[in-house]
Amino acid sequence: MPDRLSESSDERSDQQVVIKVAVAVPLRRLFDYLVPASLPVPQSGCRVNVQFGSRTMTGLVIDVCDSSLLDKEKLKAVKEVLDSEPLLDNQHLQFLSWVADYYLHPAGEVFLSALPKLLRKGKPLRAAEHPYWKITSSGIEELKQGPGRAVVQHHLLQILSEAQQAVGPESLKIASRSWKTAISALYRKGLVERVKEPADYEQHSLPAFKATKDQQHAIESILAGLNSFKCFLLFGITGSGKTEVYLRCIAEVLTNRQQALVLVPEISLTPQLVSRFRQRFNEVIDVLHSGMSDSQRMQAWNRARQGESSILIGTRSAILVPLARPGIIIIDEEHDSSFKQQDGFRYHARDVAIKRASMEAIPVVMGSATPSLESWHNTQQNRFNLLTLEQRATAGGLPDIHLIDVEKQPLENGISIPLREGVRKCFKQGEQSLLFINRRGFAPAVCCTSCNKLIQCSRCDARMTWHRKEGRLVCHHCGRTGRWPDHCPACDGEELVTIGQGTENIHQTIQQMVPKASIERIDRDTTRRKGELEERLQRAHSGEAEVLVGTQMLSKGHDFPNLSLVGILDSDQLLFSSDFRSNERLFQLITQVAGRAGRADKRGVVLVQTRFPDSPWLQAIAKHDYRGFANMALEERKQANYPPFTHIALLRAEAVKQHEALKFLDVMHQQAKSLIASNAQMQSVSLSEPVASVMEKRAGRYRAQLLVQAATRKPLHVFLHQWRSVLETARQSRHVRWSLDVDPVDLY
Repeated sequence: MPDRLSESSDERSDQQVVIKVAVAVPLRRLFDYLVPASLPVPQSGCRVNVQFGSRTMTGLVIDVCDSSLLDKEKLKAVKEVLDSEPLLDNQHLQFLSWVADYYLHPAGEVFLSALPKLLRKGKPLRAAEHPYWKITSSGIEELKQGPGRAVVQHHLLQILSEAQQAVGPESLKIASRSWKTAISALYRKGLVERVKEPADYEQHSLPAFKATKDQQHAIESILAGLNSFKCFLLFGITGSGKTEVYLRCIAEVLTNRQQALVLVPEISLTPQLVSRFRQRFNEVIDVLHSGMSDSQRMQAWNRARQGESSILIGTRSAILVPLARPGIIIIDEEHDSSFKQQDGFRYHARDVAIKRASMEAIPVVMGSATPSLESWHNTQQNRFNLLTLEQRATAGGLPDIHLIDVEKQPLENGISIPLREGVRKCFKQGEQSLLFINRRGFAPAVCCTSCNKLIQCSRCDARMTWHRKEGRLVCHHCGRTGRWPDHCPACDGEELVTIGQGTENIHQTIQQMVPKASIERIDRDTTRRKGELEERLQRAHSGEAEVLVGTQMLSKGHDFPNLSLVGILDSDQLLFSSDFRSNERLFQLITQVAGRAGRADKRGVVLVQTRFPDSPWLQAIAKHDYRGFANMALEERKQANYPPFTHIALLRAEAVKQHEALKFLDVMHQQAKSLIASNAQMQSVSLSEPVASVMEKRAGRYRAQLLVQAATRKPLHVFLHQWRSVLETARQSRHVRWSLDVDPVDLY
């Protein structure tokens, strides 16, 4: 991918320069265009506007050359050169090219996905226009007076005070959706001041820090690996101080005038993490996630690209952002499935981060209390360096986990007597409790008492969930809604009842149990509005909410200092799932939720309600025995020939007509067998029979899948690249939607 400096039209009036352009279309190729003499020759990494079919599209220049395999007279001319300097350098283009090749995704869509939305639309790259804000001496005095009724204003003053530097709108927006009104009020009162951009502060000395032996070893090991490629798995129990290890290592990276990229799985984890980083570093820290406006994302992206920001904290897509001086990549909660994109460009941010770190010759640190079995296996094979933190940084220690046998323990609306008593006791003692149930809504099913049939979604093989507050039935798979039926659709029976509990139901039950308690429900239904999630989490972190009820949005990364009791209401959902990763997810989910308890000096208690207290998986959880669990799970995977002992890809197909997807996969199965038989490199590739998906009908379409496996990656990818060409040209593919998912995390 050679660079070519721009030439004036006079210098090349008789030349015909060809550029190869990536365009965001579902075709696996680049497109040749001529650069007219009236335009400067763009360098690779610059954007151009080109005619593509009947549309004008923004593309990215990947290469500049003097020839084309096509007749130059047939090539279209570039309409406009949008950038005078490359937005992406050659190394980053090579990295993105590898990603496109590995995940077998159209190169144009991959290259353009590394740009912010506004740049993909051809908008000019503009610097930040919004002012930064600093707290004044009057603001510091006001902060001491307490929040009063202006809670949001007080919260913004806290952020500005803790940051000790100017803070931009991207961070203030996280604090509250009404931050603009609040900051304007503070400005009028003289409690904050505007500055054009963050000052260039000197690095503060690090605070006094008594590292545990394990923390010190981890820090020294990672620092010894700076400026070279190494993979570290930081296996630390919940509350063991993994974030402190990150901060210490990043401090050294910043001393070397390099940048740090920190990936987190969820937007909900961003505010708390950013706050800790701002307290520690007087540097420009940017965040990048889906909750930001397009303009804010472009500005954060550009500051990282130009090296103006020292630390970039972001969710999955941040791994594609160019950095001027990369020094370290950190992946917090590396096991989390949110790092895998589940549609379109199906990449895994953790795996892509490892490849990027190898190309940049920098270390990558992956942290988790419950590592993915793939990462754990890599430590056993000496591909990753294992670093362990096996004691909590606080005096409380790990929480006591008790398995409550609900077959022997009466439940009242889904809550056992020990859990009820525990919640009441916490409330009386001024402590927080958390009730976790991974089902939103009031009840997960509505049943007819006459025929015992459940109300089903007409577009999915799924039951409808009752949302009582909104007064509607909702399908959580396709979003279809409906009113409470007057009679049973199956038998015309008139008596319908709800079955089971969701977060809305549990919230109501807790209100009746502890009527004076302040209860905060946190799930997708209560956090739809912009800024709602951050405000609810703020009330939870501050202790204002005395009882928390929620889904897995509360399970990871949050630090609730006053939380002493966690109740897990239904732990059996994943015990008998058909997904081969279900036991791993069960261990991760319960361990992560349990880890919220006892984060300060008091030992927490976790009550797990189950019908199978003798399950070896639950017994391992109760003992905090990740190693024992991992040994069992890896042996099971080995026997079943599943990852990490094999490499897999999944061909998915869906069609409007039933059996059409399976017919397509049957044909592709035969084509695949012929390919394998004809090529010695592919002999180790094996194919499953095409089958209907576990939920065959979803959103009105019928789905099926075909699993491909191989003991090593190379033969699998040789096969997939050839098979993809067959898939793209197959006549039957016109009647179905299909996709290839490399390294899928879900098989359903």
